[in-house]
Amino acid sequence: MSFPIRVCVVCNEEFELKPGKPGFANRCPACSEPEAESPSTKDSVGFQNDREANAARRGAMRDLLYRKDT
Repeated sequence: MSFPIRVCVVCNEEFELKPGKPGFANRCPACSEPEAESPSTKDSVGFQNDREANAARRGAMRDLLYRKDT
């Protein structure tokens, strides 16, 4: 049985789309590898920035939702 031939949207190379291929169906295995990394590779500074950004977002949404029209 032959596998379907696809063209990678990143590097425009042809590849066979095999079952169980990691990554995206429209990208070759070489171009899919960077997305396969887990988000747990962030350092503690990255999590701190996310925490501060999320707090700012929550505050802005609270202000927009619960402000009184005067």
